Amino acid sequence: MVIKVFLASSSGSTAIKKKQQDVVGFLEALKVEYAQLDIACNEENRMWMRQNVPQEKKPANGIPLPPQIFNEESYCGDYDTFFDAKEDNSVYAFLGLPPPPGSKEVPVEERNGDAHGEEEQAAEEEEEEEGEGGEEEEVAEGETAEDDALEGETAGDAAEEAVEETDEVTEDTQAHADEEEQEEADEDREEEDLQSEEEEELRQLEEEEEAEVQEEEEDDEEETQGEEAE
Repeated sequence: MVIKVFLASSSGSTAIKKKQQDVVGFLEALKVEYAQLDIACNEENRMWMRQNVPQEKKPANGIPLPPQIFNEESYCGDYDTFFDAKEDNSVYAFLGLPPPPGSKEVPVEERNGDAHGEEEQAAEEEEEEEGEGGEEEEVAEGETAEDDALEGETAGDAAEEAVEETDEVTEDTQAHADEEEQEEADEDREEEDLQSEEEEELRQLEEEEEAEVQEEEEDDEEETQGEEAE
């Protein structure tokens, strides 16, 4: 069985080129025999790929993009399903190939068998738990009554403690609020005092300036009178 990888050698999309290289590089790393079929230079390859991709696997526009992977005539998937299989360590199952000796991948048949065995084991464990459940219910009921009584007492104690803590918190909060109000009042008084001092200084400066101006005017009048007398 030969794996067929349909790709476009002259694609202008960097994303498509990267996906194609990822698929081809991984198949080479696994030493899986495959064939590259170019749809860019071969119209027959392009038409075959489009016709054999299942309708439900095609995008909304109906044109599947490379890379598309087939096992002979059987469709395996596109890049996204290949990537998911690589992440799940199930590439050989994705390609429809048996895993080689020493591979970490579990064959599909064994995987299904293990799953069936796990289901049977889970069913047996569930039956055992149901059988033990009847005996445990009686014990659980007695323990529940005791637990409820204990919880009632604990809840009462907790309520009393909560009330005491609430009172303490309220007192602390009130004291803190009073301190903040006192600090704000002190700050307001300091601002008012500072403002009063600034206003007083400004008033004194204005008076001094008015006195200087008045003196200059008087000097000018005396000089004028002296000149007129001459």
